[in-house]
Amino acid sequence: MSRSVDALDAAFPIAASIALELIRRPEVTARWSDPSALPHLSVGGLACHLGRQAVRAAELLPMPTDLPTLESADDHYERAAWVTEGPPDEASVASGPDEAEAVRGPAELHARCAQSLEDVGDLLSRGAARDVVPIPWQGWALRRGEFLLTRQLEIVVHSDDLAVSVGVPTPEFPAEVFDPVRDLLVRLAVRRRGQSALISALSRSERARDISAF
Repeated sequence: MSRSVDALDAAFPIAASIALELIRRPEVTARWSDPSALPHLSVGGLACHLGRQAVRAAELLPMPTDLPTLESADDHYERAAWVTEGPPDEASVASGPDEAEAVRGPAELHARCAQSLEDVGDLLSRGAARDVVPIPWQGWALRRGEFLLTRQLEIVVHSDDLAVSVGVPTPEFPAEVFDPVRDLLVRLAVRRRGQSALISALSRSERARDISAF
């Protein structure tokens, strides 16, 4: 189920670089305060959420932990409260970190993401990233490859959300970024919806069903 850590060490900075290019687009800056494609979240808030994936990686990769380690990214998404509890309401989005960071504006986000991307590259290249990475807000840890896969999924999914929000093409990710995310989403969809729903949706348009992984 898990891909090699080395492959994801190499893939994650590519994913984060593509996300940063999208965040820097003038269309994002121009529509910063407009509603995004996600309920209750502004374009700026969504851009901050997307950019935070590299920021989180830079913060957490060097951090020691004694939290219990889950087996896989699949288990992380199976247990994560935001998945099990459903979409957040307007009040929780408004009081959350995305909108708070958006108030600081796009230039600050660009600088923060660029620095975090540089820090991640440095941590990975010189072997300073931990083999097991904490996810403190969830109360567990993941092996580094599985942690990077969760951040990579967030980048791929929210890049599509942000591109749709501002009317630009969704970035194309190379296979080393996209394929493990695709495979994880398929596994999560099967866990949640079952094999039949997935097969029907992918092969029989006349009986397609909801196969959202979340």
